[in-house]
Amino acid sequence: MIKYIFDNKNLIVLASFFMILNLNGQELSKEQIKIAAKNSLPTAVENLIDFLKIPNDGNYQNHINNNLRECTSIFNELGFETKTLQTKGAPLLFAEKKYVGNANSLLFYLQIDGQPVDTTKWDQSNPYKPVIKQKSKDGSWSTITKDTRTTELDMDWRIFARSSSDSKGPAMAFITSLKILEDLKITPSYNIKVIMDFQEELGSPDLPEAVKEYRELLDANAILIMDGTRHISNLPTLTYGARGIATATLKVFGAKKPLHSGQYGNFAPNPVFETARLIASLKDEKGRVLIPGFYDNIQLTETEKKKLNKVPEDLTEIKADLGISRPDLVGKTYQESLQYPSLNIRGLNAAWVGKEVRTLIPSEVTVEFDMRLVPESDGKRLMESLREHIVSRGFHLVDENPTDDERAAHNKLASFSYRLGSKPFRTSFDSSLGKMLNAAMSKIFGPNYVNMRTTGGSQPIAPFINTLGVPAVSLRIPNPDNSIHAPNENLRIGNFLEGIMSCIAVLNEPMQ
Repeated sequence: MIKYIFDNKNLIVLASFFMILNLNGQELSKEQIKIAAKNSLPTAVENLIDFLKIPNDGNYQNHINNNLRECTSIFNELGFETKTLQTKGAPLLFAEKKYVGNANSLLFYLQIDGQPVDTTKWDQSNPYKPVIKQKSKDGSWSTITKDTRTTELDMDWRIFARSSSDSKGPAMAFITSLKILEDLKITPSYNIKVIMDFQEELGSPDLPEAVKEYRELLDANAILIMDGTRHISNLPTLTYGARGIATATLKVFGAKKPLHSGQYGNFAPNPVFETARLIASLKDEKGRVLIPGFYDNIQLTETEKKKLNKVPEDLTEIKADLGISRPDLVGKTYQESLQYPSLNIRGLNAAWVGKEVRTLIPSEVTVEFDMRLVPESDGKRLMESLREHIVSRGFHLVDENPTDDERAAHNKLASFSYRLGSKPFRTSFDSSLGKMLNAAMSKIFGPNYVNMRTTGGSQPIAPFINTLGVPAVSLRIPNPDNSIHAPNENLRIGNFLEGIMSCIAVLNEPMQ
């Protein structure tokens, strides 16, 4: 449950808020928004830390239930009506607050779940026990030992915990802004609906059908997505689309069981080598996918390229930051590269490495793929093309483990399966929602924010767009070096503060 944003004993804070109320009525100025956000920050950080303590792996029903319960409590406390939307799988949580009768509605999408964790890889005792850290001169991170509730927060300190950036941090920035406006007795000029997703990291498998089933309840004029990382410049970011995702698993089979490399080396084929040849056939030396038709239907006009490349980026700086000598040459710039589908090997496993290494010929190799999709591409077609490519390289595909007869008949054996996840979407820069958000962002940040056509990651928003027929834009808060999905995920406190400011500005901006 969220704590009060304002301390009634703090007369200085109260005075500043009385100033806000008396100066401008319902419309807040840039300075008033900054004061409100800054004074809310210590308590907002406490609330976020409490929220992050609730484990949120969508694979576990008790994690889902505990977060569902907490979110219901938070939004009920804010005066929202809540409803649990049952699906064939994990439930969704819906919250609504009508401020202005039959006015327009803005639907906010909140991701509540996080990626699984490997506690042994984190530089803290538990990823669900958040810690605040500061960066040392040598580049390492050390835990703040002083009581942060009574110490002024440094904007470069970071909160380390699973989902701090993806995406409980953005959710709490939004929740904090709602509480601030409630305390200031300022109401938005539109009604607010909120949908909370507890299995986004699993591809939101039940969301498409749920949007159709609860269409009337979810109906809104636009969708604001509180999820996603900022542009690499770390400027406040609006993103108008996301690539979709499809995943696949390939298993290449060798002998029935692992074999001693001394006894059977030079006799029993090692499946790693055949797998390596297959992997090498998927891309050329410039990083372009060689599967026929992979980039079909994608044409960027010079006008589109000009818009894309207005984003402030320096290729030399990007390469230095990533630690690479040259990028893949799918697009001429980073922004152009995001407009094409991608093929990635996200995992590769054969036998053991490190201290567990053994002198064995592995019996099988597992390759995990992901494809990022754009609106012009079709996930099923691309995955079937990948399957055909594997067959064209001489592999005989089986459904599960090969039989003795199949092993005797084929020297290249593999299994291949795939799953289609979130679909891609794209909203026009000139949409009504885009204009509203640009007005709010420019009020706070002037020209120092970024409009991106699409993001490289995926978000399950296509079902809303396809069913509701409304524009969707992502408001991005977390720092780009936040290690989402990986160990040591973190959120910069300065980003969290600017996220609260952004949300207040949006809630205080009329819908166009």
